[in-house]
Amino acid sequence: MSVDIRNEVRSYMVARGQTYQSVATLLNKRFGLHCTAQSINNKLARGSLRYSDAKLIAEVLDYKIKWE
Repeated sequence: MSVDIRNEVRSYMVARGQTYQSVATLLNKRFGLHCTAQSINNKLARGSLRYSDAKLIAEVLDYKIKWE
């Protein structure tokens, strides 16, 4: 399951022309966080990305998470 989530998030990043590094930079600037590209990648690889983190990533990528 974590592989599915990792691939899904990665595909959204690629669709917006973003890398782990650029997403980390956007998160740090916009929300005052101190995350790195490696920390994002590690959370996705382990399947430990919190929903709150996913919402922030979606926001900087200009996506909305929708439950149906």
